[in-house]
Amino acid sequence: MEADVLRFYLDEHLDVEIARQLKRRGIDVLTVSKLESFGEGDMQQLHRAIRMGRVFCTNDSDLVDIASQGIEHAGIVFGQQEKHFIGTWVKFLSSLHKDFRPDEMTNLVAYVSMDD
Repeated sequence: MEADVLRFYLDEHLDVEIARQLKRRGIDVLTVSKLESFGEGDMQQLHRAIRMGRVFCTNDSDLVDIASQGIEHAGIVFGQQEKHFIGTWVKFLSSLHKDFRPDEMTNLVAYVSMDD
């Protein structure tokens, strides 16, 4: 995979169908379930995403708070579980993948904003 394209890491609260649909579009995405790292804390998951150079995707508002503390990261995407469903996530992440390079996502928190 090219170094100038976004790669995503989906936390355990996001439906794995999001990853399946992104992969069908040729987008590099990993999930907590694929890595079998269920139950790890927010910081552990975020640090794994950082080490892997992946944008961390979550509906856990704690990650937004952590990002505001100045921790360097490859990007965080936050969506609301009760509002943003599979199609919304897929459209939003596909759009980010098309429009942003990794250096443009560094330390950025993006909020899922498309309607299903």
